[in-house]
Amino acid sequence: MCEPDMIAKTGLSVREPIDRTVGNFVDLMTEEPGVDIIPIVQGWRPADYEACLDLYDRRGVRLADYPLVGVGSVCRRKSVKDVSAVLATVAAAGLRLHGFGLKTQALETCAEYLASADSLAWSRDAHWNELPQCEGKHKSCSNCVHWAMRWRERVLDVLRAPRQLMLPTTT
Repeated sequence: MCEPDMIAKTGLSVREPIDRTVGNFVDLMTEEPGVDIIPIVQGWRPADYEACLDLYDRRGVRLADYPLVGVGSVCRRKSVKDVSAVLATVAAAGLRLHGFGLKTQALETCAEYLASADSLAWSRDAHWNELPQCEGKHKSCSNCVHWAMRWRERVLDVLRAPRQLMLPTTT
């Protein structure tokens, strides 16, 4: 992970987790070439992600050959603008992207860059809030299919709503 608090805890530079991520992927694919593992691009600033893309290329990995490329270190960001800058940078490489742990507002803003995304937000919320139809049926709704489907519909409603698309700017 390349978040500033994790970098502070580990004492590593941002470059080290990037190197490890790419190295681990190359090692796994050498050991088990038939296993479906998606490559992950890491970083904190957009330039870090560009360095990660370049490192994959230098290690002989053509990310465009993979059906999906995960984008790491986006889930705990405070600013949707920062998430958007990162995803726009990685999407410019022409890859089908998966966003890990994106908040609903980030999904809404960045949907054009993503092929897929995931989140545990529904499960955390469901842990403390039981649905009436589930009362007494299980310990909590944190793994409840009804709650998950309810959250999914809310996210799809957000994604279906009209929104202003970002236009590329030139400098």
